[in-house]
Amino acid sequence: MNFGFVLPNRGPLSTREGLISLAKQGESLGFDFMAVSDHIVMPRNISSTYPYTDSGEFPGGEFVGDCLEQLTTLAFIAGATSKAQLLTSVMVTPYRSAVHAGKVIATIDVLSKGRLLIGLGAGWMEEEFKAMGLNSYASRGGVTDEYISAFKEMWTSNNPNFKGDHVSFSNIAFEPKPMQKPHPPIWTGGESPAALRRAGKYADVWYPIGNNPKHRLQKPEKLYSYFEKVKENAYEVGRDPESISLAYAASWYDERKAHTTESGDRTILTGSFDQITSDIGQLKEVGVDYLLIDVLGFDLLSSSTGESKERMEAFSTEIISRVIN
Repeated sequence: MNFGFVLPNRGPLSTREGLISLAKQGESLGFDFMAVSDHIVMPRNISSTYPYTDSGEFPGGEFVGDCLEQLTTLAFIAGATSKAQLLTSVMVTPYRSAVHAGKVIATIDVLSKGRLLIGLGAGWMEEEFKAMGLNSYASRGGVTDEYISAFKEMWTSNNPNFKGDHVSFSNIAFEPKPMQKPHPPIWTGGESPAALRRAGKYADVWYPIGNNPKHRLQKPEKLYSYFEKVKENAYEVGRDPESISLAYAASWYDERKAHTTESGDRTILTGSFDQITSDIGQLKEVGVDYLLIDVLGFDLLSSSTGESKERMEAFSTEIISRVIN
């Protein structure tokens, strides 16, 4: 299993020094990848429902306007590290023009010597779409699907040519190609039926988050049932279902106490080190190849870089070492 952690690009931890310190610490501890989320502008008032909290409220809304751009941040981190892979978690696909985004992704992959992982999603915050002058919120799923096809055309064809409802290009030379062949691995997120269809059709890795109240994936067997749907979708479009890998994202704040779901069950990856090690073993049994943890703390205002580094070290020494051994 490959282990990753979230880097901050919002709040007081997202300084130049903080990012370098966390990235280097994670790499030295043997984490396999690190991830950065995606917001470009933060609306002052958000009424859109956030998919991953029970209340529907977006955490960290107090940091109005405070966000480092995702791809720029990953390019910076690439220059400060040498081994760990770099994940867009996720890139909101419709926010950027397809050709420009494809070029930036290819550039980072080349300059990082093939370390980029491309997590792609359709987005959820209508206010951010509007703030950026985009009228594609209602069609964001279709835009995302088309962008993925366009990316693959740019990254693999010697004479890229694409004509769709949202993306069209021809008569272009697209060089250099990404270092990874045929292209950087594409991770798609989401737990809805549409997201599972997208993963089956396009993804190298399906990348759900376990705490979506509408599709809560707190039990490994339920996660596996959703992954089976992804594989069924892949088979229906003529892909090899076994070519798709499984990732899983969860928060971990090293509280050493168990949380419970609304049904009274223990929340996965909470509790003692032994309980969490057992959880990871079960995730591994159902096919999880990549586990991403958030070590930043739920309240970014009260968290520090030092505390995040301590959580990272505890996870590495007390949990990853047990899983490996």
